[in-house]
Amino acid sequence: MLVEFGSDIWIADGKVVSVAGFQYPTRMAVIRLSDGTLFICSPVAMDNNLKNAVDAIGMVAHIVAPNSLHHLFLPEWIAAYPNAQIHGAPKLAQKRKDITFDSELSDIPAPAWDGQIDQVMMRCAITTEVVFFHRASGTVIFTDLLQQFPKGWHKGWRAIVAHLDLMVCDEPTVPRKFRMSFVNRKAARAKLRKIYDWPAQKVLMAHGTPVETDAPPYLRRAFSWLSPS
Repeated sequence: MLVEFGSDIWIADGKVVSVAGFQYPTRMAVIRLSDGTLFICSPVAMDNNLKNAVDAIGMVAHIVAPNSLHHLFLPEWIAAYPNAQIHGAPKLAQKRKDITFDSELSDIPAPAWDGQIDQVMMRCAITTEVVFFHRASGTVIFTDLLQQFPKGWHKGWRAIVAHLDLMVCDEPTVPRKFRMSFVNRKAARAKLRKIYDWPAQKVLMAHGTPVETDAPPYLRRAFSWLSPS
């Protein structure tokens, strides 16, 4: 089911997936570009209802995997939209040799969405995540760098790990394992300054409650461990 999140942007929550025994809720973003075509960010599992809802708002032209961890459902979207361009995060093409990617994402927006969606690569040892900013809605779109799970979501020893990893907090935050994996912090701070410069109004992530008010101070809290300024 698509839910409107702002001007020309929708979100859809997908099924829960298991990664290393941990259960993750999933979420994608759909952005309608100025030419009426759609930009699908981190697609979730497809079903007929979701496909019909997407088709009702525009033609899918771009399918985007913003980091090397979010690729599970690419094949079904590619099969449903064979004419769409497939854009992958750095190194994802090496991981998914079964998929033909049309481009590798970078710090520079593709011509198709330049001026409408800005982007910054945040590189750490776990993955390189491309963070997007949809200008029309003022939405910053993260994938895994920000996470939040409800209290009680994990059970047993996994609940202990999730707590220690900062996956269960009062608001979405950067898990401890990601914080530790930022080896080149000087470069990361430079990218973070670009994110701070965006006139953000809202913040989306794949795993966590969207932030719909006071986005700039929220982002500074979430990344205070990296850049206190």
